[in-house]
Amino acid sequence: MAFGITKDALTNWKKSIDNGEIAFLTHYWLDDRFPEARSVTKVGCNDLHKLQEWGARYGLKKEWIHHRKDGYSHYDLLGIRQKEILAMEGILHKYEKFL
Repeated sequence: MAFGITKDALTNWKKSIDNGEIAFLTHYWLDDRFPEARSVTKVGCNDLHKLQEWGARYGLKKEWIHHRKDGYSHYDLLGIRQKEILAMEGILHKYEKFL
């Protein structure tokens, strides 16, 4: 279940993706399959090659991309990898606000 996200944040994420940028969207997220996770960061781009290259820098497999018909394909980052990657991207504050 996703919550704690504003309509503006979602709109801005989609606009960034539409512009071919690597875009980050972090929000609260609860799922019984991942009891340790309290948030998720969706990292998307409409250029799938660019998204795959970005993911490869962090050891993410292209098979892990959530392919969406609406054009907002993305990786889902959870837990310690989420924290590590956001720190390396210089945007750890996006994670910390959901602790």
